[in-house]
Amino acid sequence: MLTYTRRMSLLCSRCACAVGWAPAHRAEWGPTGGRAPTLRRFSIRGRKPHFLNRLQNDRGFDVDRPDSERRGPALFDLTDRVAVVIGGTSGIGRALAHGLADAGAHVVASGRRGERVEAVAAEIEGRGRRSLRQTVDVGDPASVEALRDAVLDAFGQVDVLVNCAGVTLRVPTLEGDEDGWRQVLDTNLDGTWRACRAFGKPMVDRGQGRIVNIGSLASSVGLFEVAAYTASKAGVAGLTRALAVEWGRHGVRVNAIAPGVFRTDLNRELLDGTDRGREFLLRTPLGRFGKAEELVGAAIFLASDAASFVNGVVLPVDGGFLASGVNQ
Repeated sequence: MLTYTRRMSLLCSRCACAVGWAPAHRAEWGPTGGRAPTLRRFSIRGRKPHFLNRLQNDRGFDVDRPDSERRGPALFDLTDRVAVVIGGTSGIGRALAHGLADAGAHVVASGRRGERVEAVAAEIEGRGRRSLRQTVDVGDPASVEALRDAVLDAFGQVDVLVNCAGVTLRVPTLEGDEDGWRQVLDTNLDGTWRACRAFGKPMVDRGQGRIVNIGSLASSVGLFEVAAYTASKAGVAGLTRALAVEWGRHGVRVNAIAPGVFRTDLNRELLDGTDRGREFLLRTPLGRFGKAEELVGAAIFLASDAASFVNGVVLPVDGGFLASGVNQ
């Protein structure tokens, strides 16, 4: 973002049309996805300068939109944006799909089970948003690409991708096998890469988009007897940063959420009434497990204009777990 608070002018390289700002008037521009900062208070011989047209066309800028529309709650407004939530039919993914729809987005929540896809699509439509019924298997590149093509055919664009598909496997490393390792890595890391690659192409071509990957506490710390899961989620954090660096110049922001301990179908048996669950609670300063709905705010933030200058971040939502040292 560039801000000017004194009178000055810019010249278009094509026709030398001038843009002027009066004292104390502010002009801003910077690459953002969807709705963008505005360039205001210009005077151009009766027309918009050509370089602004190029910015608007190439990066999704809205040079006519008043600054006041981007302040306060409007920064978090996702009205009419198109969000795809892979792994969005249960647990955390389903909560995020509901939350994005409540923020105004049309949401496609996809997964492997057709009956769950149907159920969540109906829930999203019940919130007054559009949806699409299309299954996906992140282990199959063709399936991921088919989902992308179906969304583009139905909506014409994809503004937000949330990668939430995941599996875990607790086993001592010396007792595990190659198949178990590959299953976890293929779903959690390779599947995230496949989805980013498939949906990143139209985002890069369009010059805007938001990708929100789902990491874990294991993106930052080691967890006992879940080596494959820990490796996969550390990889998701690295992939997030790498794509943020690679695609940021194209207007695509790539971030991740690192949930703390949330009781879901994926980990319920590992937490309920176990020493592991009690240790997680001890190390979480808030003293409880998270609720899936408590991740919605972070997802909306990263998908919205409020995060227009946030890129390559792994955002913990963990009740203070990663800040925790001695708790008693």
